[in-house]
Amino acid sequence: MNLETLILAAGKGTRMKSKLPKVLHKVCGKPMVQYVIEAAKKVGSSREVVVIGSGAELVVKTIKDVEFALQEEQLGTGHAVLCAKKNFENSEGMVLILCGDTPLLTSELLEKFTAAHINTNCAATVLTAEMPDAKGYGRVIREEDGSFKKIIEDRDATDDEKQIREVNAGCYCFDVKKLFGSLEKISNQNAQGEYYLPDVLPILKSEGEKVGAFKAKYCIETIGINNRSQLAAADKALRMRKEQELMEAGVTIIDPNTTFIDGDVKIGQDTIIYPNTYIEGNTTIGEDCVIGPNVRFTDMKVGNKVTVQFSYCHEAEILDGVTMGPYVHIRPGTIIGENVKIGNFVEVKNSNIGEGSKLPHLQYIGDTDMGSGVNIGCGTVTCNYDGKKKHRTTIGDNAFVGCNTNLVAPVNVGEGAYIGAGSTITKDVPKENLAVGRAKQVNIEVWNDKRK
Repeated sequence: MNLETLILAAGKGTRMKSKLPKVLHKVCGKPMVQYVIEAAKKVGSSREVVVIGSGAELVVKTIKDVEFALQEEQLGTGHAVLCAKKNFENSEGMVLILCGDTPLLTSELLEKFTAAHINTNCAATVLTAEMPDAKGYGRVIREEDGSFKKIIEDRDATDDEKQIREVNAGCYCFDVKKLFGSLEKISNQNAQGEYYLPDVLPILKSEGEKVGAFKAKYCIETIGINNRSQLAAADKALRMRKEQELMEAGVTIIDPNTTFIDGDVKIGQDTIIYPNTYIEGNTTIGEDCVIGPNVRFTDMKVGNKVTVQFSYCHEAEILDGVTMGPYVHIRPGTIIGENVKIGNFVEVKNSNIGEGSKLPHLQYIGDTDMGSGVNIGCGTVTCNYDGKKKHRTTIGDNAFVGCNTNLVAPVNVGEGAYIGAGSTITKDVPKENLAVGRAKQVNIEVWNDKRK
């Protein structure tokens, strides 16, 4: 049976107290609605339609590979679905309706949910959950035989109904034709004056259609995010889920409670992650690495047998066997070659560092193409900016750059060249030459210190 998905993401989320649309708030490194989209795709959804409203332009700019339907005025969940009616005019089969603020929803739960809908031959099935505190949720009312009867919203529920802990989780499976055929019949005669999607269910029942209710095993998977506290709780839950997955795959995480790994990160077997480490975005780390403590990687590609501590690296690549830190900043556009050693207080930006080269301490290397086997002395700076443009420095294989050298770009240092300590180099240094670019020392024998 064909499966399509409609995701409700039009709400402003006033309790978030934010200028950002609620569904774009990040959980474990990406917008919460993205998790819902990915879960739907994993269960075989052929396409996803997202209903947008508040902050629609930003949502469209951020979320890719989906269709959109606009709800200009937020008049309830039933109205939101109606706003997508044109998107489903030619649809056949089953539509899965999800909420864009439920990032803990798993594809495993959706597989069981959609299978139950198909196996029971229902026109509609609602996902429910048993909540420890059901306040604010619509309550699921069942018949005496346990079958589904109706859903009553919290504001409309009696005191007895409010004691029920089985709630509407906001996810539904519908026969797509029967859904839109019944939506026109719902009213807004309720405490909120809104058109509720759950009101379709008793309408279908009154027309002789079968309506089911499938209870999730773990209520946490169905929880919606409405405020910053819930956002933090969901973030923690997803990170712990990710870390458990990595540890089961052979990664050592010394302290999961002080390690923060985004959902799309990939880490190889026998890599060790020390505490206070942040691994973000589309970062890939190879096998047998030692990362941390106090490391932040963002959108990094890291090879095997790499050791990094007390460092910030983003949008760059580190090849096999590199040793780095402490206190290193690797900036975008950089490629650190195999077996390079980078010591303390070093910054590298938009540069290629060749195999086996050494940057021991206190260097700024920017816009540089460095060969293999190069030794860079303490305090060396590549002066890459002339006030208007950035220029590149080229350093050949096996060159030796003395301490406190300024390489004023554009400049080329040839293969096997030497530069004396304290030099300012403004002209090219040919292959195997020694360059000394410093003023001649003058000693004044008789000198009166006027400060005394």
